[in-house]
Amino acid sequence: MISKFASKIGANAGRSRSHNRQVVLGAIHQAGKIGRAEIARNSGLSTQAVSNIIAQLEQEGMLIEQGRLSTGRGLPSVQYALNSDGGFAFGIEMRPDVIFAALLNLKGATVFSKRANLIDTKPERVIDQVLTLRDEALAATGVAPERVMGAGIVMPGPFGSNGLSDKGTELPDWQHLDASSLFEKALDLPVFVEIDANAAALGERILGAAKGLETYCFLYFGAGLGLGIVTGGRLFNGAFGNAGEIGHILVPAVDSDASIPSSKASSGSVELEKMVSRLSAQRYLGSAGYEVHSGEDLSALYAQDTPALMTWLDRASAPLSHAIATIENLFDPQAIILGGAMPDALLDHLITHIRLSDRSVANRTGRQHPRLLRGSSGRMTATLGAAALVINHALTPQITVPR
Repeated sequence: MISKFASKIGANAGRSRSHNRQVVLGAIHQAGKIGRAEIARNSGLSTQAVSNIIAQLEQEGMLIEQGRLSTGRGLPSVQYALNSDGGFAFGIEMRPDVIFAALLNLKGATVFSKRANLIDTKPERVIDQVLTLRDEALAATGVAPERVMGAGIVMPGPFGSNGLSDKGTELPDWQHLDASSLFEKALDLPVFVEIDANAAALGERILGAAKGLETYCFLYFGAGLGLGIVTGGRLFNGAFGNAGEIGHILVPAVDSDASIPSSKASSGSVELEKMVSRLSAQRYLGSAGYEVHSGEDLSALYAQDTPALMTWLDRASAPLSHAIATIENLFDPQAIILGGAMPDALLDHLITHIRLSDRSVANRTGRQHPRLLRGSSGRMTATLGAAALVINHALTPQITVPR
C-alpha cells in the first residue's frame, strides 16, 4: 500500500538521489528552519544521508545556517533555512495581446515583473520577446544566469484538438506545437508549460493560502473559469493536460439573462463560466449600461454597492455553490481556494454567499482548514504561478516511494 504522503518519505537507494534532495528541501521550506536530525526522523532517511544532502545544498548556496536549537541534551543542533538568493525562477504568461513576466527568488518573493504588449503570436516572435524579457530581468536584478533554475510558461488552454478547442484556445499558432521543447531550446533551461489555473494553483502552495496543504483545488477566475487540482503537492493534469476545465460543466440555469444567448440558457442548464467568471460579470454589467475593462472597475462598482453588480453576485451564488459541491465530492480536497483575476472584495463576497452543501464529503468533524479560502488575486496571479511551477518542482518530490 502507498501512503498518501509517501512522496515526503526519503529513499536510501542511490537511484533516488534527486527525490531525497527534494524531500530535504521540501522539509526545510515547510518548517522555515529545521535541523538534520528532525529531517531524518520525519523522512526516514539516515542522518548521514541528510547531512550529505545539506552539505551539497550549502555548497550550491541554496541553504544557510539559521542559528542553533537546544533540545536539553547534547549540543544544540544547527538549524537550516532556504537561502532566498540560492535560486531563481522565471515565469511567463502568454495572452493573445500581452506577455507578463516575473522572476521569483527561492522563497517565492517577486524580484522583477513586467507587462509587455505581444507584438505577434507567431512562435519565433514570441520567443524573441521572452528572451528579451529574460535578459531585462537578469540585468535589472543582477541575478547570474546560472542561478535561474528553470522557467514556467502559462498558455491559454485547452491543449490539443478536442471538443472545447473552439471555446478557449486563444493562441492558434501554438495549438499543435511542442511548446516545452521550443522554450527549453531557446532559454537553455528546464521548462514547465501549464494552463493558467494549474500554474495559479501551485503558486498558492509557494506564495499563499495553500502553504501547508497537500491536496486542494484552486478555482481560478480568468476571463473564464478554470480549476487547478493539486494532490500530494503535485498537479493532476489528466491524460492530455486539460484536467480542470470546470468552466464548461453544465449547471442549472437561473431565470432569463440578456447577457447569455437564448440558445445557451433555454435548455434548463448553462455552462458554469457563463454565469460565474470575470467575463460573465462584464457582460452582465454591459447589458445594464456599465463599461468594465479591469478589476479596478469591478472594485469601484462594488465599493459603490452598484445594484447591477450586486444582482450578478446574487445570481452567481447558486451555480457556484453547485460547482463547489461537485468539486468537493469528486476530489475530497483539504480546501477549495478561490482566486485569480477577480478583486478580493468580490471573491470574499462570493465565499460568504456560497451555500456549502451538507451532502458533501467535506462536511465532516475535525476539519483543520475551512472548506473555502480566498487565495491570491490580480492580473499577475498566473504569471507568479508560472514561476512557482519551477520552485515547486525543486521543493516537491516527483516520484512516489512505497513505505
